[in-house]
Amino acid sequence: MATHITIDPITRIEGHLRIDVDVENGRVTKAWSSGQMWRGVELILLGRDPRDAWTIAQRICGVCTTVHAIASVRAVENALQLEVPLNAQYIRNLIILAHAVHDHIVHFYHLSALDWVDVTQALQADPEKAAQLGESLSSWRLNNRHELRAVQEKLARFVNGGQLGIFTNGYWGHPAMKLPPEVNLLAVAHYLQALEVQRKANKIVSILGSKTPHIQNLAVGGVANPIATNAQSVLTLERLMAVKSFIDELDDFIKNVYLIDVAVVGAFYADWTRYGKGITNYLCVPEIPLDTKGKNFALPGGYIEGGDLSAFKAITSFDDTFWSKGVEESVKHSWYEYSVAKPLHPHRGETKPKYTDFQADGKYSWLKSPTFYGKPAQVGPLSNVLAMYAAGHPPTRDYAHKVLNLASKLAGTAIGLDALHSTIGRHAARAIRCAVLVDQLADQWHRLIENIGKGDLKTFNPPSFPKGEVAGVGFHEAPRGVLSHWVVIENGKIKNYQCVVPSTWNACPRNENDEPGPYEASLLGNPVADPARPLEVLRTVHSFDPCIACAIHLTDRQSATAVRVRVV
Repeated sequence: MATHITIDPITRIEGHLRIDVDVENGRVTKAWSSGQMWRGVELILLGRDPRDAWTIAQRICGVCTTVHAIASVRAVENALQLEVPLNAQYIRNLIILAHAVHDHIVHFYHLSALDWVDVTQALQADPEKAAQLGESLSSWRLNNRHELRAVQEKLARFVNGGQLGIFTNGYWGHPAMKLPPEVNLLAVAHYLQALEVQRKANKIVSILGSKTPHIQNLAVGGVANPIATNAQSVLTLERLMAVKSFIDELDDFIKNVYLIDVAVVGAFYADWTRYGKGITNYLCVPEIPLDTKGKNFALPGGYIEGGDLSAFKAITSFDDTFWSKGVEESVKHSWYEYSVAKPLHPHRGETKPKYTDFQADGKYSWLKSPTFYGKPAQVGPLSNVLAMYAAGHPPTRDYAHKVLNLASKLAGTAIGLDALHSTIGRHAARAIRCAVLVDQLADQWHRLIENIGKGDLKTFNPPSFPKGEVAGVGFHEAPRGVLSHWVVIENGKIKNYQCVVPSTWNACPRNENDEPGPYEASLLGNPVADPARPLEVLRTVHSFDPCIACAIHLTDRQSATAVRVRVV
């Protein structure tokens, strides 16, 4: 007889994802992914000036704000076929890259590492041995015994005082935890250090975007950053030099801590390369435009069907019809209704809520079900890394081999590229992508400086709206995967607006053909040692970095309960 488990909420950053699983003989046999909140931002945008859309659209989320702003202005620019000045592209790229680096660091250390690290076991570690291990793996300056002893003492004060604080509600002592005490201590130290490091990336976004979250510098046609060398009220060389110093600090941490930690965790949890594979149709888009028209990109993107890297098909530009014609959304299992009984392309998409309560065989989620040419697709860093690897992108290949070779050495067994098709593989891919992105941060900074040095200070091209109807799509390879905004403009006003976001692709319910979405498919066969403490389910879902509606945080001040698990 199956045991039914409901985990609601399942995310650490916001609380609107519910996961249900059936477990038989210690394995997941069926899964449901349910988005539990509807916000209707797409309806708010109807009838508005397209130039204002990005300021509203980025309020979709309180964490992924920048990405929605970028996708929105790109959608309107695409509809108008409006070119963007090089300086504006470089400034946008720097914001995009800094935001993504921040997101990846926070995800691994602060949102998912505690699925693998037993914080309380760090108290049993020998700081001297932990330091020796850390120093043997990298040159990170804070892997010394003095730092690690101080971290252990701080942790002991938390535990002895009964105040675990940020480490509350972990599954400490769970049988699925495998790291030795010294590795746990290193991981806790890096968790705390990452709290400081991630601020450097956010400072870059703040300097260039005026604030964060919810940047203020974008405009349809470019950015609102005047460039000058002799005025403090605009984007000066002094500010750009501060940006460069933050890039250097991020580079040090990512390459000497993040990449190493992922390889170490992967080595001790090599068995988790067998779990979480799920959907192997991988979709991503090119990113970091290097020209004014969005036809030349620093990072490749495309589609891989069935996990076959040799079948990679590139998506080459903002106008690529292979991309724009392939996307549809179904609401067969979603709390919406369409005027027609079939999936719709986003330009013809409808947002008509129809709530029915949770129906296991009917409608059970506020998320629609996207497909690419009729098939479900996984998006995110794993899709992006596999596509860039298939496209022959040298930095991606170099960092992938570095992580896999170190994990293989530590595990004492070969861990190849195929291991990335897994729960632990998604973490490795995110670290690989983060290293690629921090290199791009430095490159885009140099490109901006060189272009300014040529005397080009232009940052904006004014838009012009034609009579009649035009449509466009803006895509962005966001930290969690492909994000796209689809706009239809009629006589200068928004006629239709649809957002197809990464967590819609991954966390979606079953589609028109009743095929499970990526979360649901990845959970099948997952082990569950203790149904009352389903840590293994959290591991696989968290590996996608779910973000359903990140503006809302849930707190129970009476019981301090962060997650409720119901076992039937």
